[in-house]
Amino acid sequence: MKFKQSDEQNLRIERITPSHLVIGIDMAKDAHVAQATNFRGIVLSKRHLTFTTARKGLKGLDVG
Repeated sequence: MKFKQSDEQNLRIERITPSHLVIGIDMAKDAHVAQATNFRGIVLSKRHLTFTTARKGLKGLDVG
């Protein structure tokens, strides 16, 4: 049976559990914006994180 692309996407979404942290990133030319949500899509951070497209900005996302 062939799956549509939306079916495959729904299967991936169903694999998200309460232990997952979802990071949404709005990518732009000069600066990107990121926001953390829980598995239900509820925003966890009070503010969004803005970072540049340069290597220095991307390293700022490293939380490890």
